[in-house]
Amino acid sequence: MAQPLTVPSMSAGADFVLRPWEMSDLPLVREAAQDDYIPLITTIPFPYSDEAAEAYVRCQWGRAAAGAGYPFAIARTRDRRPVGSIGLWLAEASEGRASLGYWMATPGRGQGVAGAALRSVTTWALHELRIPRVQLLIEPWNTASLRTAESAGYRCEGLLRGWQEIGGRRRDMLMYAQLNGDRPTGVRAPARG
Repeated sequence: MAQPLTVPSMSAGADFVLRPWEMSDLPLVREAAQDDYIPLITTIPFPYSDEAAEAYVRCQWGRAAAGAGYPFAIARTRDRRPVGSIGLWLAEASEGRASLGYWMATPGRGQGVAGAALRSVTTWALHELRIPRVQLLIEPWNTASLRTAESAGYRCEGLLRGWQEIGGRRRDMLMYAQLNGDRPTGVRAPARG
């Protein structure tokens, strides 16, 4: 069994922090459950209930406790209001790979927050945790997520046809990855919060 992990807090740009999930994040779970896409690609409960939302937050804690990965809430620094989520998943860490996934609720979209969070977690994973390869999968139509990945220094490696079932259909996914040696110049390790 994997060792329990402690989810750190770290900055994601000047105005946002990545931190462990808290029970006070239930309004974010409610917002995400109302999105047309987020419940299809995540474990966000749908339909929403307070009990299911509380179970979702406990599940995030359990993932870290089981050593499965680092689930972060993305929150504004000024008022700690959560606006999204990003997770670093370690199922293939013994093979030198980790996977990332992220989503933003509507109020956090279009502000560069996801890109800042992705850069912070990627830099931390590659250079502090020393994971040689970090990868993510994105549906080809999801141009906002593609731009986010590319802005964070990820490279598209190819199309995986019929890779994943989403909403009852097999979907193509684009594989994006960043290697330890791919670090863009001028990107520094995130400050710990």
